[in-house]
Amino acid sequence: MPYVIRILLENLLRSRMLGRAVADAEIELLVDAPANVGADLPLYVARVILPDSSGLPVLQDLAALRDALARAGGDPARVDMRVPVDLVVDHSLQVDAWGSVDAMKTNMRRELERNAERYAFIGWAQQAFSGLTVYPPGSGIIHQVNLERIATVVASAAHEGVDWAFPDFVIGGDSHTPMVNGMGVLGWGVGGIDAEAALLGHAYTFPLPEVVGVRLVGAASPAVWTTDVALLVTERLRRAQVSNCAVEFFGPAAQALTVPERATMANMAPEYGATCGYFAVDSRTLDYLRETGRSQAQLALVEAYCRKLGLFRALDDSTPPDYSRVI
Repeated sequence: MPYVIRILLENLLRSRMLGRAVADAEIELLVDAPANVGADLPLYVARVILPDSSGLPVLQDLAALRDALARAGGDPARVDMRVPVDLVVDHSLQVDAWGSVDAMKTNMRRELERNAERYAFIGWAQQAFSGLTVYPPGSGIIHQVNLERIATVVASAAHEGVDWAFPDFVIGGDSHTPMVNGMGVLGWGVGGIDAEAALLGHAYTFPLPEVVGVRLVGAASPAVWTTDVALLVTERLRRAQVSNCAVEFFGPAAQALTVPERATMANMAPEYGATCGYFAVDSRTLDYLRETGRSQAQLALVEAYCRKLGLFRALDDSTPPDYSRVI
């Protein structure tokens, strides 16, 4: 079974155990996934990540819902996020100064002056919504922040006094959200309505994708950059017509890539038309978590959990899952 399908199956089974509305028939769809491509799945995400460009309208909608509830005599605090939401402010930034040691300080000052009203609103939202974490301007580009600081690979949360561990499954308000697939985190970009519904705790209805295996072999010469390889793969996958498919990379070359190299290829998923470009968790993933300062406890959780649930791929694993087709 492809790793993407394993993660989706875990999602449905756990949701059922937590008392959510998941039917037996919906779980059974994944047992023979290739025959049920396109069938709707009620998924529950671990978190939502938004850039300011799409995140601000979401926050405005939530604020409007609070106002409407207050006018109706209800408690506006009932409108809150049911899953963690990260807002990374990176899309509005403009460069006014460069080429000097004070350039960043100047740009940040002008940014805060230029957008004082929006930052006042974001500040209000951060204290009003319990599940919201804001990464202010200057923190970095959203997808890099997601990789280096936010993504956990395996998340955890308490439910009725019991701690649960589960795959870090994210949807984002930017088409290049699949970049995080490079570290074994399943995720992709969605529209604002889907993001709002998911962060309010509703099921995110998603059509079961065809899972296409992409076998990578060989090695790039020192003169070839990962970007060159990613562009070549993109060109090949466009010809192979993987639109709306879940692409899963495997093979000796895929296993040799570092997480930043994998992320470069996963980031191109919108360009080759796929929903995601997934690399399974392996020892390279653990190396990256260690290099980016994740705790030893988190590393131990990721390895133990993924091995236990069959989500960990050994670097010497030459047997591919049963994909609908292999490129």
